[in-house]
Amino acid sequence: MRLSRRRALAAASIATLAAGALVSAVSPARAWAVGPQTTFIVLAPQGHSTAKAVARVSAAGGTVVAKYDQIGVLVARSTNPEFQTAVAGAGVDSVASTTGLGTPVDDDTTVATVESAVLQATSDPTGEPLFSRQWDMTQIDVPQAHAVTTGSPDVVVGVLDSGISSTHPDLATQIAKDKSASCLGGVVDTTEAAWNPTTSDHGTHVAGTIAAAINGVGVAGVAPGVKVASVKVVNDDGFIYPEAAVCGYIWSAEHGMQVTNNSYFIDPWEFNCRNDERQRPVWIAVQRALRYSQSKGVLTVASAGNSNVDLQHKFVDSGSPNDGSFPVEDRTITGACLDLPAEAPGVVTVSAVGPTRLKSYYSSYGQGVVDVTAPGGDTRFRTGGAVSTTTDAVLSTTFNTVTKTNGWGYKQGTSMAGPHAAGVAALALSAHPGLTPAALASTLERTAEALPCPDGVYNPVPALTGYEATCTGGNRNGFYGAGEVDAYNAVR
Repeated sequence: MRLSRRRALAAASIATLAAGALVSAVSPARAWAVGPQTTFIVLAPQGHSTAKAVARVSAAGGTVVAKYDQIGVLVARSTNPEFQTAVAGAGVDSVASTTGLGTPVDDDTTVATVESAVLQATSDPTGEPLFSRQWDMTQIDVPQAHAVTTGSPDVVVGVLDSGISSTHPDLATQIAKDKSASCLGGVVDTTEAAWNPTTSDHGTHVAGTIAAAINGVGVAGVAPGVKVASVKVVNDDGFIYPEAAVCGYIWSAEHGMQVTNNSYFIDPWEFNCRNDERQRPVWIAVQRALRYSQSKGVLTVASAGNSNVDLQHKFVDSGSPNDGSFPVEDRTITGACLDLPAEAPGVVTVSAVGPTRLKSYYSSYGQGVVDVTAPGGDTRFRTGGAVSTTTDAVLSTTFNTVTKTNGWGYKQGTSMAGPHAAGVAALALSAHPGLTPAALASTLERTAEALPCPDGVYNPVPALTGYEATCTGGNRNGFYGAGEVDAYNAVR
């Protein structure tokens, strides 16, 4: 869900091109009509030079603003209403407009804030004032893991999100500023202001769960000894556009990140269908970027989503697109449709549980899709007459984007579960350096604590409809995958 900016790109990294830099290379064959400026993803044949595609963009009245030679993807902008047709030809596999192809961030509602971190630390093995409220950390054996390692500063976790507050007292020492950047618009900006949050503190909350410092202030992260990099992919309106996500994957791969956390999905269509010509080029571009990232040693961790849907089975999506770009459609979701990046090959997909270690009411699921589960919070669970409270959500670092003040607060969602798994992966990599992404993913699964399926139709809120779900599978099942991540098991 987010990203940040920093440092100029290396030659092998994303090349950002000044407006008009390539237009002079090939004169447009004709004078095109002028319409609103639109952004496009242009795919060149993979494994071939992008030179022909660049020339065709220029000839069609467009400007290349970012070029990813590593995967044969261009980000172009044009005011030519006929650009998508005009650019087609030799050297261009396919092209798609990304206008409207953005997904608003599910901000995993802040259910409560903590005004001060100046509280007495009681029975707290970390010495952090608010650790006693972090049920999520004790649930996955973080204190025991910290007795082995708190993580290595050589391990960097990329937080692809809305930015990280660089002034937060729990995070200021934790951010790898030289690896942080904004990828908004598919163009890298490494200035510190660019990769800080502007309208959402989602990324700041995620970063705190991964690596909040042990410093006698606030909370403790799963892996406080590692570093996080802010890779900003969420714009001020809360949308994640494909060009920003692709940029984020490439930036992370080229700047030595071993793990990335991705608490979002791409597209206004929650499920991106390869058999839909409006979405196929985006699907291909994202797949290329993820594969490249994996080839560079990056493990991608992604949230399963908060729609309480079974990602394994066919169903009807009646809520997409959700940004007003097209009329809402009823679409049958089949195996050709994926929730990206959660369902992309090689990605570790994480569902959410609450303090009861049962699937959170909102968490999506699916046998063969969910790899592991982790604490995401659950403030609607009812069992045995007990009523959940706001403290059953996840406490982490926050940033008020209006008053520009730092703090701590509770949020819930699979967006909060993902960073727990990413933090455990960072601890495992610290304890066992050299693990490949596949081996690291296997470690997360092998060391997870298996959780059984609930019997029958599961509904954590019996008085309400819409939360029903059915779990399938045995030790590895649709609700929890291989089980709940365990930090101690992963490091010992």
